[in-house]
Amino acid sequence: MKYPRHAGVWKMLTASVCVALLACLHAQELRGHISVILLGATGDLARKYLWQGLFQLYLDEAGKGHSFRFHGAALTTTEQGQEVIAKVLESLSCPRDTAPARCAELKDQFQQLSEYRRLKTAEDYLALSKDIEAWVQREGLREAGRVFYFSVPPFAYADIARNINSSCRPGPGAWLRVALEKPFGHDHRSAQQLATELGSFFQEDEMYRVDHYLGKQVVAQILPFRDQNREALDGLWSRHHVDRVEIIMKETVDAGGRTSFYEEYGVIRDVLQNHLTEILTLVAMELPRNVSSSEAVLQHKLQAFRALRGLQKGSAVLGQYQAYSEQVRRELQKPDGFHSLTPTFAGVLVHIDNLRWEGVPFILMSGKALDERVSYVRILFKNQACCVQSEKHWVPDQSRCLPQQIVFYIGHGELGSPAVLVSRNLFRPSLPSASWQEVAGRPGLHLFGRPLSDYYAYSPVREQDAYSILISHIFHHRKDSFITTENLLASWVFWTPLLDSLAHEVPRLYPGGAENGRLLDFEFSGNSLAFSQQPLEQLVPGPGSGPTPSDFQVLRAKYRESPLISAWPEELIAKLADDIEATAVQAVRRFGKFHLALSGGSSPIALFQQLATGHYGFPWAHTHLWLADERCVPLWDPESNFQGLQAHLLQHVRVPYYNIHPMPVHLRQRLCAEEDRGAQVYAEEISALVANSSFDLVLLGMGTDGHTASLFPQSPTGLDGEQLVVLTKSPFRPYQRMSLSLPLINRARKVAVLVMGRMKREIAVLVSRVGHEPRKWPISGVLPDSGQLVWYMDYEAFLG
Repeated sequence: MKYPRHAGVWKMLTASVCVALLACLHAQELRGHISVILLGATGDLARKYLWQGLFQLYLDEAGKGHSFRFHGAALTTTEQGQEVIAKVLESLSCPRDTAPARCAELKDQFQQLSEYRRLKTAEDYLALSKDIEAWVQREGLREAGRVFYFSVPPFAYADIARNINSSCRPGPGAWLRVALEKPFGHDHRSAQQLATELGSFFQEDEMYRVDHYLGKQVVAQILPFRDQNREALDGLWSRHHVDRVEIIMKETVDAGGRTSFYEEYGVIRDVLQNHLTEILTLVAMELPRNVSSSEAVLQHKLQAFRALRGLQKGSAVLGQYQAYSEQVRRELQKPDGFHSLTPTFAGVLVHIDNLRWEGVPFILMSGKALDERVSYVRILFKNQACCVQSEKHWVPDQSRCLPQQIVFYIGHGELGSPAVLVSRNLFRPSLPSASWQEVAGRPGLHLFGRPLSDYYAYSPVREQDAYSILISHIFHHRKDSFITTENLLASWVFWTPLLDSLAHEVPRLYPGGAENGRLLDFEFSGNSLAFSQQPLEQLVPGPGSGPTPSDFQVLRAKYRESPLISAWPEELIAKLADDIEATAVQAVRRFGKFHLALSGGSSPIALFQQLATGHYGFPWAHTHLWLADERCVPLWDPESNFQGLQAHLLQHVRVPYYNIHPMPVHLRQRLCAEEDRGAQVYAEEISALVANSSFDLVLLGMGTDGHTASLFPQSPTGLDGEQLVVLTKSPFRPYQRMSLSLPLINRARKVAVLVMGRMKREIAVLVSRVGHEPRKWPISGVLPDSGQLVWYMDYEAFLG
């Protein structure tokens, strides 16, 4: 079909298309130019690692259609900065297979493209931006993007970010990438504040929080290894087969020269909260279908964070090498009597509450001034085989009695290089042959109790520095090797409560190096860690002269005319747990069942854990668990008292589900609506199952305002009358509550009131002096009609 009338139009269209194609071809000829700005370019990290990493980026990418310029920046004067940078650039090294003449040529090219400039004010950043634009235009290039690497203290981040955002962003069509070095905050609050500040200047996609451990070759291989060996690991990677996981980083050096940093952060913030936690998520997370998808990997890591069980004070052991306090006194000009509480060693026990890992201990450990420098991840498998022949007849790659383990050997130690080790009696692993090779045998070398020949062992064909790898990933926009804001805050949510609880803990002193002996060995039981042996002597005097737990025995006295038991917290909780078990055993022996009503809040958590882990004779099968009070939130809400009971007790003991009685605060998709009659329903259930509605034991607490259960001074409901269960109003969120009434509490055969902490000292003194005035202080109305009231009060609450 022809259209002769429109021939001119077709010619014009054809010409336009040709012009457009030529323009596209011309645009492709314009190479993409990348500017890399290294902030803190004269600092220690930059001199040791970052300039070398940038040089490696240039070697890898310069011949692939991109051009580069490298701008070293700091607050140092131009003359001093240029001198430092010149020395650093001269010391750069090429890959081993590069000929000396070629290496010299490449270094010269890199030096020609590198400069130093002082960056301090907004005007300095604007001048840099104009220089980049002028260079791009003069060289006939197009700007592809800019990388800013923040090798500076976090307190400088906000000002630098503001200047970049206002004066030094690239133009339309070019990207901005900002690399940020740790520490990313000191706790959850400071991390949130820093994240909010940075988020006001940069988009999430523009930020790359660097954890250099994620650039280490073996750590980067964990997910690909799991992916490439799915068939073999699918049946092994779970609680059914894994005995425990150890994530270890040991150092021989001390904190000398860095005590200013260490005094602020300590070993948990320096190593465990970031490096070791990131490795934990790589081991524990569910494997996405596509491990190459950064988004999928980051989302699965976040799910692993959400499954972490909360840490308690007993989850950790702390140590400090003997010379540390003296180093602090010398470097920070502290007085002669100063003794630091900063830990330089920590072991932490972590549990993951999901179907895959329930009950499997994850041990995170790091320390300075230890006997060796090594880091590794060790997955130790359960071994239920029993071999009849003696060990000398065992065949290493067949015997099921040999230890079965997978080790991601990150570096150093006896092996001296990164490696992946798999016991020969497990399976032959698959690793990418182009980048990993089997390790040659080394007679006499033993790792984790077995000769190297007992393992399939693989090491990288070419060892690469972690920073070089991460800088390459920033260039290629690979986000899975970096810490997102969401994952960062999830990590701090997990670690901050433990750090707060350990703030005043005195760490165990150790001499350092080989002299440590077994002093730092620790053992785990249930949710707790403890050192294996008590030190024979105190190596140096500890801080303060206050009493220690060994200075007191459990104190027995009277309080409000009722028995009082007082002790240090650990001893008090142990005594209360013993008393509850004795009451339970007696009730079951007499009546066949034990009815226990428990209050919520933070004080009973340690008790729940003690009952869960240390009382194997407790008659759980015959115990009915009731709640003394509940917040009007869904039962799965973190603020729910039932959720706390579930997390810290119920999931660890075998109580028949029909013996568990949560308060019905959530009926018909409504919370504590009076017309749903939840309080009456619970009262009817108590009347039907509990003889005479008399609990065998009710555990209560005491608030700083004198409230108990959810009976408050401002809400007189439930202090008298016939109702067994009532709806009340709290002065604190969530305001709506459900509670056992005071008359029902006083029907109990025994009532125990647990009072802990220095903040309870004032109300404890006040309540000791008042009479029966439940409308002012509801706790004063607790006095069982025919049962017994016992107060359990720690020394801080009782003595101040």
